[in-house]
Amino acid sequence: MAGKKHYYFDYAATTPLDAKVLSAMMPYFAEKFGNPSNLYELGREAKQAITESTKTITDILGCHPDEFIYTASATESDNMAILGTARAQKDKGNRIIISRVEHKGIISVCDALRKEGFDIVELPVEKDGLVRISELEKALNDKTILVSITYADSETGTIQPIAEIGNIIKNFRTKTKSSLPYFHTDGSQAAAYLPITVEKLGVDLMTLSAHKLYGPKGIGGLYVRRLTKIDPILYGGGQQNRLRSGTENVPGIVGFAQALRISDSTRRIRTEKTKKLRDILERGIFKSIPKVVLNGHKTKRLPNYLNVSILDIEGEAILLHLDHLGIMVNTGSACNSQSLEPSYVLMALGNPYEYIHGSIRFTLGKHTTTGDINYVLKHLPIITKKLRAISPLNLDMNQTASISNLKAFIGGQTPHFLRKKK
Repeated sequence: MAGKKHYYFDYAATTPLDAKVLSAMMPYFAEKFGNPSNLYELGREAKQAITESTKTITDILGCHPDEFIYTASATESDNMAILGTARAQKDKGNRIIISRVEHKGIISVCDALRKEGFDIVELPVEKDGLVRISELEKALNDKTILVSITYADSETGTIQPIAEIGNIIKNFRTKTKSSLPYFHTDGSQAAAYLPITVEKLGVDLMTLSAHKLYGPKGIGGLYVRRLTKIDPILYGGGQQNRLRSGTENVPGIVGFAQALRISDSTRRIRTEKTKKLRDILERGIFKSIPKVVLNGHKTKRLPNYLNVSILDIEGEAILLHLDHLGIMVNTGSACNSQSLEPSYVLMALGNPYEYIHGSIRFTLGKHTTTGDINYVLKHLPIITKKLRAISPLNLDMNQTASISNLKAFIGGQTPHFLRKKK
């Protein structure tokens, strides 16, 4: 509908491009369009833009310019970190340790490596989403080549103790007199709100993504500490120190740098504003709607995240009703629209299936207003009451429903995740 107002609460999925970022990118689409590998003027202009952008990014990270590799996405960066380490270090070990709440870009590549004989250890998390540090210490051995723990997961925003984990790995390496295991973190969601100085975090590899920072889609990056030996996953002309071949995305790189620069300079103010609005939304939901459960850590989560389960109804049903009103949220109740299998992240927290199927994720951003919050709080209780009136479920906050009720709830079929594997 033309002119319909949108109330966007899915900043974890992507962010709108900042006007200043777009302005910085524009000359490199048509006017300064050269290939940075060429030596003539247009090529030199493009190369200089990459050099300046890289310095901006690496100054914020606190690393050297040759320690940052541009990729097409956070998924590619995650793949480069995992696959690159596995291939380069396979003669030294085969164990890779991750958590159960990692991004699919890590989970999926580890599933593939498991088929190749790699020992993939998935660390459990507590009810609040925090990795069990004691389990990490038990899992480390002389065959471990990589540990990859997300800085903050993409569904609940729970913040992992990355610096503490970095110290544990550093001490293990000192004890074993080895350079392994390497430590990787996916900082895609965290970078907009948390410090990303690599030395303080104690990481050897870190994934970033521009479109989570009000930058362009199609450009990501991977910090790779000097002397960290990884193999490329793309081969060709040998660009970027032979780690990532292919003509560089100059407009994207320029936009990435500008987005990170703006994010870094406004982090404190944005964090305070966003957390205040998030807390108003959270208090309003819990006050006006009974039987709501918070997913993730109560305090150790990104300031823009609110993931809740509203019992007795489906998250998708809430999403569609909200969308009709112009309110855009996400749901963790299914991996995709074609499946009723619940979110593996929420499952890792130990939530009952019935709770997961009623989950919705609000993520706020720099354009969120008090008016947006009030609009949600006006309509969400009404939607909830309407959906509960036609729901067969009536869960107790401390007791889940029967399987028969759950089957009725989702259409009479046994859910995929409850079926016995043949």
